Amino acid sequence: MITEKQIIKVQKSWGEGIIKIGSLKDNRSECENYTNKFIDELYAFNSGEVLFKPTKCQTEQFRQTKPKAISYFISGNNRACMEDKGFALKPWTNVRFENAGLILEKSRAFCMGNYFFTDTKGNEIKVEFTFGYVKDKDNNLLINLHHSSIPYTN
Repeated sequence: MITEKQIIKVQKSWGEGIIKIGSLKDNRSECENYTNKFIDELYAFNSGEVLFKPTKCQTEQFRQTKPKAISYFISGNNRACMEDKGFALKPWTNVRFENAGLILEKSRAFCMGNYFFTDTKGNEIKVEFTFGYVKDKDNNLLINLHHSSIPYTN
């Protein structure tokens, strides 16, 4: 059975990874290498389908391949989606999750809530998320569903 503790561990790793990517923005080669590792260690692209709908996308809303996920996080000259500006390159100084609810099963889980990104000026941005998790053949918990959006405003 997947546990809440396992979900929180992956969320913590994800947030730390986003911060690390931003810290490497001035060393493109190292940033690309780290982002590849980040995606491989946290997302299920190597073991199955991933449904990825990142926050700030208008033209290509859905990113179901690893190159398109990398493009969203770090953009660059070789980006797969031309609208990408490199979300993780902001840089962010903190990422925290507030889970509204979890569905835990034997080999998959779902979680939704808000996550908060703090920029270098101390401004915090609230984003809504739904993540799905699946166990791989080595029992690692990987993200296979990532949906995030800016909260509705009237």
